[in-house]
Amino acid sequence: MKENHKVPFSALGVVLAIGIVFGDIGTSPLYVMRAILNTLPAGQHSHAEYILGAISCVIWTLTIQTTLKYVIITLRADNKGEGGILSLYALIRQKYRWAYILAGIGAATLLADGIITPAMTVMSAVEGLQPIAPHIPVIPITVAIVLILFLVQPFGTGSLGRYFGPLMIIWFTMMAVMGLSQVVHDLTVFRAFNPMYAIHFLIEVPQAMIILGAIFLCTTGAEALYSDLGHCGLKNIRISWIYVKAALILNYLGQAAWIINSGHVTPDVNPFFSMMPEWFRLTGVIMATVAAIIASQALISGSFTVISEAISLNIWPNVKIQYPTNIKGQLYIPSINYMMMVLCLIIILTMQSSMKLEAAYGLAITLSMLMTSALLFLYFMKKKRPLWFTIPLTLFFVIIELSFFFANMQKFAHGGFIPIIIAGVLLLLMYSWYNGRRIKRHYTVYDQVDEHYVSQLLKISDDTTIPKAATHLVYIVKANNKNFLESKIAYSLFKRTPKRADTFWFVRIKRTDEPYEFSYETTIYAPKKIFRVNIRAGFKLGIHTDKYVNLITNELERLGLVDLTSRYPSMQDAKEKRGDFKFMIVDRIFRNVHMNPSRQIILGCYNLVKRLTTSDTQMYDIDPSLAVVETVPLRQVDHTEEQLKDLLNQANEAE
Repeated sequence: MKENHKVPFSALGVVLAIGIVFGDIGTSPLYVMRAILNTLPAGQHSHAEYILGAISCVIWTLTIQTTLKYVIITLRADNKGEGGILSLYALIRQKYRWAYILAGIGAATLLADGIITPAMTVMSAVEGLQPIAPHIPVIPITVAIVLILFLVQPFGTGSLGRYFGPLMIIWFTMMAVMGLSQVVHDLTVFRAFNPMYAIHFLIEVPQAMIILGAIFLCTTGAEALYSDLGHCGLKNIRISWIYVKAALILNYLGQAAWIINSGHVTPDVNPFFSMMPEWFRLTGVIMATVAAIIASQALISGSFTVISEAISLNIWPNVKIQYPTNIKGQLYIPSINYMMMVLCLIIILTMQSSMKLEAAYGLAITLSMLMTSALLFLYFMKKKRPLWFTIPLTLFFVIIELSFFFANMQKFAHGGFIPIIIAGVLLLLMYSWYNGRRIKRHYTVYDQVDEHYVSQLLKISDDTTIPKAATHLVYIVKANNKNFLESKIAYSLFKRTPKRADTFWFVRIKRTDEPYEFSYETTIYAPKKIFRVNIRAGFKLGIHTDKYVNLITNELERLGLVDLTSRYPSMQDAKEKRGDFKFMIVDRIFRNVHMNPSRQIILGCYNLVKRLTTSDTQMYDIDPSLAVVETVPLRQVDHTEEQLKDLLNQANEAE
């Protein structure tokens, strides 16, 4: 079942997009101009040409990086309506398997950005109260808001989500009005639309590379914009961006006008709040705080989505996922939530101010953008777009993003190392998990399911001297080819205490690149006794093994292909007549296997990650009360050349 899940265009969709998509980029005016002022040469903070040049850089960064790259070009690279760097990777991974490195870097840096953003946006908003109440405890208030934000995640935010759109519309309207109120007093700021001001600014201003790092902060929400494609839809995002961009630019122009006409402005002044009338400032701070909370919530939810997709693409351990509401796509991952919460609080308590946080902000997301550009190029190559189009376009964006990257690298020693360390640890985890699984697959040996294999199973099923393991015994297998099973399955069935059951099931779940695909194919080895089921589940659906098996077996019973009733005489008259199911997960223990040191290190990391993050039952999302995890040894076997060729052919067919 393949469906296109593209969200249709509608007025409600536009409102929803404004509430979900643009929270991060929509709160950037809180700190961008202050960051720019903080990097300008001493005594030049009100210099009209400098300020106009900086605003021109902001306008054209939003135009080139956000509008052109993401809104116009990248949003078209959708996977059945879904977007984001991992959805993009899913489109090309069959042809470019090595691209998991690019996807891993992009996902890791996006997660690192999701950790820093709540701290940055909430603290910037709360600091707006300082001119009103100089002694207000900014840090405790920020910590309290962030703590509440993460602690409510297990309960879901579905009921609140409906208000995000209207609230963000009010927020963007307020920003536009505040900006316009200053612009009407100095229309000369519209000269900033001339790109020559940006060029002259970058050429003439000392420490231009450092300033460029501050300017980049205006587009930090662009990557999240692409990730939310599946929730909001292409046309809804594009239409809403017109309004959002207009509001952002008006506010930036208003801040520029206020700075130029204020005479002397110090670096610690935040023009966003300072240009507000005193009677409105408290209201403005409250609205900014609400907008910051909504932006943070969007990034936290986005982080859950990224991890969910990474699990389905086998680059993250299959950790526990919960669904707190009935709203499609809303999920909650406890381990990720609390990891983000702890790291976010540590960052707040360490940095103590949003000005210091600015140094840690932006570096990670430039790497994510670079990875998106690289994957986009591979996507164009797969689609066989002409090279005269793809190469210049990719180089254009890569040069811009490399400029921002090197500009942000200037902040590395002042806090920029924080997101890089976080992203590095996450990337190491992804790399170890992905390659550890590949190493284990390399040592997999397959048995052919022939007449002898089936006959042996039937004999075991009829042998009443063997204690019955279950009415229905379900083995989780990994070989795609219906004619093969891993040798570990035969070891469990025949070489240990034989496993007797009335019905044997061999179930393979394959993750597909179609986001919401769900289909299955059944092979009957022996009528009503032995079945093979190959399930195809899209990467947005995840793995829910016992639920899938329950659905499929009920369908097969309806077709008369299997009898699910209990075989125990005492259960024939029971209210619940369905037979018992037991799920067998067979894991291989590496014993006397020789491999090179690099593989040993990767496999050691893989095993460590597995012990710390997940269990076998969690990996397949099976009710623990129905599952048995069994270990079998994997021994080093010396094969003849002919045997190796046969095994290689089997593996190629099975995988």
